[in-house]
Amino acid sequence: MGDVVQLLTENGELREDEVYSRYVEELDDAALRDLYRHMALERRVDAEATSLQRQGQLALWAPALGQEAAQVGTIAALKPTDRVFPTYREHAMALYRGISPEELMATFRAARHTGWDPHTYHFNNYAVVLASQTLHAAGWAMGIVQDQRTGTLDPDQPADEIVLACLGDGASSQGDAHESMVFASSYQLPLLYFIQNNHWAISVPSSTQSPAPLVRRAYGYGFTGVQVDGNDVLASYAVARHCAEQIREGSGPQLIESITYRLGAHTTADDPTKYRSAEEVEVWRAKDPIARCRSWLQAEQKADETFFEETDAEADELAAELRRAVLEMEPIDLERVFDTVYAEPHRQVEVEKAWLKDYEAGFAEEEGR
Repeated sequence: MGDVVQLLTENGELREDEVYSRYVEELDDAALRDLYRHMALERRVDAEATSLQRQGQLALWAPALGQEAAQVGTIAALKPTDRVFPTYREHAMALYRGISPEELMATFRAARHTGWDPHTYHFNNYAVVLASQTLHAAGWAMGIVQDQRTGTLDPDQPADEIVLACLGDGASSQGDAHESMVFASSYQLPLLYFIQNNHWAISVPSSTQSPAPLVRRAYGYGFTGVQVDGNDVLASYAVARHCAEQIREGSGPQLIESITYRLGAHTTADDPTKYRSAEEVEVWRAKDPIARCRSWLQAEQKADETFFEETDAEADELAAELRRAVLEMEPIDLERVFDTVYAEPHRQVEVEKAWLKDYEAGFAEEEGR
């Protein structure tokens, strides 16, 4: 795979790397099994959420099928107090941080204004506006730097907290992402950009968006970038650990381009058969990150069938919990959504609120006829 960091081959064989292997060697068998466990749990949740959306119980769902290793390996490499700014597809990361299926589904059910308290999990709410979260991440990272300057943190020591900004290959084409990277480089912010290049920005292939690898964006802004096999959970973990360590030591921002693939649809409102071939999907399905990890764990006798059976049972229980939570959710009072946009009354919000009332009244009139 050229310059792409890979530790676990597609055949499930471990490779040596003079820079990154040491991070995997530090993990005991229980930690390695846990990486697999988190990938398997997310995939089961993903399947259940897709089913619920098809049954009309969720407004929308953004599948992460095929991207489990990229997400789990990266989030596992960070400290629990590192702040994460996700897109709308980081389900494995959210679950890893302890966000419950109910909290995760509230957004897609439109049952709450936001799904969870970001401060509880050091994990921001999902961002639907492409690349907006990269600016929020830069702002948070700047806050860390300012705390050092004002004495809230030790100015003689690099900040222990770093920030992770998640984005996809499509979002990397947005102006917000470029502005964020310029800002991060100029002020040497403790910020790690994590681009999941899943090859498709809805129907636009990554080759159309950028003839050159996205990792080169980092060098254009004056910081380091690395490409990693995003279907390799061990390499994803090792690369993120290495980057995070360097940032904590004061390197400034860094970028990871995780080469992975979206096996499912962009969202449940999308039909990927309209723009990509079945043959392409099958090529990537053969690189399945969960199957790759399982093959290696079994070959190295780091996990037995009992472990895999227990993981599957836990995943089914989690999916059942998710379904129960979704079906019990009460709809949100939409007036509260309007009332909490601004601290003070705003004319445009009042106009939109009045339009909603008229719209809802129309349904009542139809029922009365």
